[in-house]
Amino acid sequence: MKLGKRFSSLLLAGTLITSLPIATMAKGPEKKVIDYVALGDSLAAGITPDGKFIGDYGYPHYLVTRFEQSQYTVGYDNLSFPGKTSGQLLNDVLTSADVQTKISEAEFITIDIGSNDLLPLFGSQRFDLLPSAIGTIAVNLNSILTKIDQLNPNTKVYVMGYYNPFPYITNLQPLIKPTLDNLNGTIEAQAIAHGDTYVPTEDIIAKHYEEYLPNPTNVHLSLEGYQIVAKEFWKAIDKSKN
Repeated sequence: MKLGKRFSSLLLAGTLITSLPIATMAKGPEKKVIDYVALGDSLAAGITPDGKFIGDYGYPHYLVTRFEQSQYTVGYDNLSFPGKTSGQLLNDVLTSADVQTKISEAEFITIDIGSNDLLPLFGSQRFDLLPSAIGTIAVNLNSILTKIDQLNPNTKVYVMGYYNPFPYITNLQPLIKPTLDNLNGTIEAQAIAHGDTYVPTEDIIAKHYEEYLPNPTNVHLSLEGYQIVAKEFWKAIDKSKN
């Protein structure tokens, strides 16, 4: 009698299991959980071509979307700020406990820094100081990447090269082009020296600069421009993330 009851219970349990919808038993693709930290200036913060801040809509925002589309669950901290210089970012990395904690926990870090060291010199026409300023960027970026290595030797770091912010000023192109080459060469060299990844953006923005830089008097990208920059980051990340 007891055996019969036990058999009936097992049969009932089996019937219930087989009657459950398949969707409740089948697992979807398992999401990987990552922490992503964005460090940088107004391009990471998301300033628009009319100089407004409409929320976190710089390239990191669109990069998070790409992670999520690839089945990542993303813990995201955007620590960028408009106008930030390489010296200010270095100070953050060296002295801010909050920044250091987030860096130490991150699987992915993106950085764009250096433009605000140079832009005031263009505004004041102190072109003679540009080489010295780029030298300072090199020293600061080296220290930034060194500290990140100390805080989190396993994180993957992607450092952005800059696009031409003044494509409409034709008479200054003979000065802008070599300055941009010098800046980007410096950034790339520091990234490579630390085993990090350099992400160029100059050529991709130049192809359609009227669309991506629609305001001739403002250096900031359109939302389409930020999406394109995020795509360039994603190309680099997609090659190395597994």
